[in-house]
Amino acid sequence: MKLSKRNILLIVLLIAIAAFGAYKFASNKNKTAEALSTKPQANLPIELTISDVFNAQTITMTQGLPVSGTLKASRSAMIKARVAGELMTLEVREGDAVKAGQIIAKVDPTEYLARQRQAQQQAEAARAQVEIAQRQFDNNSALVNQGFISKTALDTSIASLNAAKATHQAALSALDVTSKAVEDCMLKSPLNGFVSQRLAQVGERVAPEARIVEVVDLSQFELEATLTPTDALSVKVGQAAKLNIEGSTQEVAAKVLRINPSTQVGSRSILVYLGIQGHPALRHGVFVQGTLGTQKIQTVAIPLESVRTDKSTPYVQVVQDGKVAHVKVSVGAKGEVSGKALMAVPEIVEGTLVLTPSAGALREGTLVKLQTLPK
Repeated sequence: MKLSKRNILLIVLLIAIAAFGAYKFASNKNKTAEALSTKPQANLPIELTISDVFNAQTITMTQGLPVSGTLKASRSAMIKARVAGELMTLEVREGDAVKAGQIIAKVDPTEYLARQRQAQQQAEAARAQVEIAQRQFDNNSALVNQGFISKTALDTSIASLNAAKATHQAALSALDVTSKAVEDCMLKSPLNGFVSQRLAQVGERVAPEARIVEVVDLSQFELEATLTPTDALSVKVGQAAKLNIEGSTQEVAAKVLRINPSTQVGSRSILVYLGIQGHPALRHGVFVQGTLGTQKIQTVAIPLESVRTDKSTPYVQVVQDGKVAHVKVSVGAKGEVSGKALMAVPEIVEGTLVLTPSAGALREGTLVKLQTLPK
């Protein structure tokens, strides 16, 4: 049977469509295979190094509170001018050692010496009036006994004598005031120490209460530490602390001297005063920070930095059966062992592998594999 031209064209068209469909099917199959071959396998475990984990262990830890602040010399004195006048001498400069009672500066005493002489002369004149009144009283007393004058005249002489004595006492008090002013022209150090500030110059006219020199005693220092009311409950007088000096690796010992019985207005914090013995590296005003040890406890502890706070409650990442698990923890006692900050976590069992920050944040259930188990 002879095919028509129309049928031949139709057959050719069908063959072409079938061939195109086969080509597309093969192409899609190859792409799917390539995609499957390049897709990562989600079930492969993440490798962790020794530095990525910490073996929770029971240790004896000194529970401590962080403290910091500026050191102050326990004894210091700002020497001020007590009288007005020209500063004639100022013998010391910053860093000079001074002793208690040593004359440091002198204000011109010319005016005050003149007032002292005036008061001295007034006192001598008043004393002479007392002697005159005393003789008059003695004479009148003898005349009254002989009946030559009345008792009224004697009473008048007694009043005159008492008035003369009062005037003399007032003159002596004025002399004491002027003598004190003369003494105040000499400025003396009230304690042993070192000059930390020189605030005036020779030839300068100073007023009363003008600051001249500051002296500090470097044999004893104090640190004023601010604690929360909760932290302050565990602090007692006599407790020890370790402090580090700013810019230095040296460590100095301190102890609690006093605890303020009142809270600070506004912050409601409590001030604790720590005493530090003199040390060659310590200076008035230097910044220090350290830990105030409160008590020794035995507990399971982990690095403080392993506690994560990117959820509503603190948690730590641990390894359980080769998978990552998140365990909620409460904020426990903090301390330091061998220079590492640790926190007590009663929710963690001893021997549990805890992930450190170097491991990063991992989802719960993530498979992990350790290169070498920590000892």
